[in-house]
Amino acid sequence: MAASTHWLASATAQSVLERGGNAFDAATAGAFVLHVAEPHLNGPGGDLVALLATATDPTPRVLAGQGHAPRGATIEHFRAEGLDHVPGAGALAAAVPGAVDSWLWLLARLGTWELRDVLAYAVDYAERGVPVVPQLANVLATVEDLFRTHWPASYTLWMPEGRVPGPYDTLVNPVYARTLRRLVAEGAGATREDRIEAARRAWRTGFVAAAVEEASAVPHRHSSGTDHAGVITAADFADFEPCLEPAVTAEFRGTTVAKAGLWSQGPVLLQTLTLLDRFDDARIDPSTALGVHTVAEALKLALADREAHYGHRDPAEADEVLARLLAPRYTEERAGLIGPTASTAFRPGDIGLPSYTPPLTTRRPDVRADGVGEPTVQQTGATRGDTCHIDVVDRWGNIISATPSGGWLQSSPAVPELGFALGTRLQMTWLDPAAPSRLEPGMRPRTTLTPTLLLRDGVPVAALGTPGGDQQDQWQALYLVRTLALGVDPQQAIDAPAFHTTAVPGSFWPRTWTPGGLVIEERADPAVVEELRRRGHALTISGPWSQGRLSVVTRDPDTGVLGAAANPRGAQGYAAGR
Repeated sequence: MAASTHWLASATAQSVLERGGNAFDAATAGAFVLHVAEPHLNGPGGDLVALLATATDPTPRVLAGQGHAPRGATIEHFRAEGLDHVPGAGALAAAVPGAVDSWLWLLARLGTWELRDVLAYAVDYAERGVPVVPQLANVLATVEDLFRTHWPASYTLWMPEGRVPGPYDTLVNPVYARTLRRLVAEGAGATREDRIEAARRAWRTGFVAAAVEEASAVPHRHSSGTDHAGVITAADFADFEPCLEPAVTAEFRGTTVAKAGLWSQGPVLLQTLTLLDRFDDARIDPSTALGVHTVAEALKLALADREAHYGHRDPAEADEVLARLLAPRYTEERAGLIGPTASTAFRPGDIGLPSYTPPLTTRRPDVRADGVGEPTVQQTGATRGDTCHIDVVDRWGNIISATPSGGWLQSSPAVPELGFALGTRLQMTWLDPAAPSRLEPGMRPRTTLTPTLLLRDGVPVAALGTPGGDQQDQWQALYLVRTLALGVDPQQAIDAPAFHTTAVPGSFWPRTWTPGGLVIEERADPAVVEELRRRGHALTISGPWSQGRLSVVTRDPDTGVLGAAANPRGAQGYAAGR
């Protein structure tokens, strides 16, 4: 089974499975197709987080494909550039790209296919073209002036005929196709693994790293409205090394939920679920006003803790912080804060360790930050990308959930020789030495990428995730409450009306919040909406099918029966299998 945010990636992954590849071959092939099919949502210059387990070892592990801050990305340098924050667009905000190297690393160790066969799908789509989805056309139209005026390499790459491609036009990227072909050509070696490792060297220390350093060093317009050069170098590429890390887990309704650690927002889901596990099913049913209220208030508490305590830490310190955040006594205290009315306060908890309070800036009416699952382009001209997702489970029981992101075409100028842009993940760091998610060379920025793996009795039973920035774990919480507590079918759980809170500082520029803010799809029961208003929630009604792009694959370990579901919103997501 394969499910993703774009039908071409799902079809690619399923094709690999049909031809005998395993889940890791399929996910890698699908992920490279996502670079081509959803370039406004992810790219080769971005990053990824994945949760996986193998047929021979069901232990959940995290593929940490989040690159770190370059050596030159210091708070002092940004201050010297006249900046009081990390820009949301421009190469100065680039972390070391981790996505491509991590996929190749995973393919060498857990896959079975040759690199040329895995990349053949993406090469073909890049050369022959993919249909421009409407959201991509909208993004390109919004950044046309920026590209023409300030980022000429991007204008040449994405508007080759001197105009913005329209919805369902065919879009090609022959430059990226050449990059992939060159990676394959440079992958010489006696074994499959040797050939993939040779391609990794071409990426890490060869022509890719050299081209990125040269392009980044050219000053260009950032979202700050000022021009800066990036600081990333070829040496920074060589510093990055993908790895598999232990997952962190919590129990909800008898199911183990596995996530990435404190350098992601993954523990937000764990904290939320441990809070909700203290209430009966009727209290947390998202189809009722009481359920929406309870889930939203739990999310606010967990997200406040994210701002106060999450960030890249050494393993021992991270384990201590997580143990305190998930401790039964602390969870009981936090659950007791959920009252009958909406909280409008920012309420991180005291876990007996130093905490951080970020600047709290109320959302301005002239700045859009919908977070509805597609990239948002503010009226100020600044751009924010989003994310994509892919889940795969194979006949043997290998399973993976991956959320690639960053490197959006609107994030920074395209590297002319490579056909892609750098990401801007450093915008999630603070220029404050006291912040746990501060900017610091060699440190991972705290990422919003947060896929999920579910296990019962130690055996994987589902892999899921969604794009959506700060909303990723919020929408996954709704899915898990509906499926694990209320017994709702996976597809029905994805289709059900969704909501999320905005009562927390955003991870992306302009990092604003709305005290008591709650965004809910207009398909929700009007009586529920009215009751939420009476409870004091500052409601925003979004489009009827506007929130979340969740997908999931499932496996019953007793029968071997596989399942999959995907999001209908935007008519892009697709689930396939047999």
